[in-house]
Parts: sequence; structure tokens; C-alpha cells
Amino acid sequence: MDQKFKFMLSENIAHMIAEAMKARDEIRLSTLKMISSALSYEKIAKQHDLNEEEEMVVVRREAKKRTDAIEAYNKAGAQDRAEKEAKELEILKTYLPPDVSDETLIEIVEESIAQVGAEKIADMGKVMGVVMSKTKGAADGKKVADLVKSKLT
Repeated sequence: MDQKFKFMLSENIAHMIAEAMKARDEIRLSTLKMISSALSYEKIAKQHDLNEEEEMVVVRREAKKRTDAIEAYNKAGAQDRAEKEAKELEILKTYLPPDVSDETLIEIVEESIAQVGAEKIADMGKVMGVVMSKTKGAADGKKVADLVKSKLT
């Protein structure tokens, strides 16, 4: 079941977990259970059912955790753990839209800088807010921050 970006994820997660169990796909199963748990915690924290954008934020957050863990495990020489995290990351990516291209992101950043009238690094927060709302979670926050910082300095 290699579906691309089918939200509402929370509505389909139990079915996907059952399929992973039937297929005896331990990595997919544990990853889906982790996503289910993260979505449940976020639903409790927000005190309402999550919309597609909120679900995407949760999945992106979990993907970022995996990316950071891979880097840490590689530095520590724990290759087996890094490989497990990489497999989980690949599964998470199947539930995310493709990232915004670099060219498109540069255009969005430049438009946002003009929109808020940003001139100095102190305006970075305003620009970041506009860019992130325009990309609707399809851009990595660190990448956006680096780009905004380079444009404002």
C-alpha cells in the first residue's frame, strides 16, 4: 500500500495499521502506530479533530525527528539505528506532499519580503509566518529560515 498523501490520515490510520499487520511489515507497522499516537496527542492538545494541514504538520514534525536522529546516529557510529530511522523517514514521506522546489521557494520568499516590507533581520519572523502559510507545510522550516536570513542580510 504505497499511497501518496491521503489525508485525512487520522481517518485511515487504523486500516493502514491492519494492512501492515497482515503484511507483517514491522517497520511500517511501528511507524504507523507512532503516527497514530502523535496524531492522538495533537488532537488532545488542540482539543478538536485535526484538519489536513494540522495532520501534515504532525507528520512533518515526526519526519524532522527522524532526520535529526539519523544525523545523530551517524555521528555516534550507530549505523543500524540510523538505517532504521531512514526506513521510518521513507514511510513518513509517503504521507507528505512533495517539497516546494527551490525556485518556487525563492519566489515565495521574495514575494513575502515585499509583502511585509521587510528590510532587516528583525523582520524575519514576519516573513517566516507569511512564507510558511503560503507553502502550507510543503517547505522545510530550516530551509526557509536560511533563505529568508540570506535575503535579509
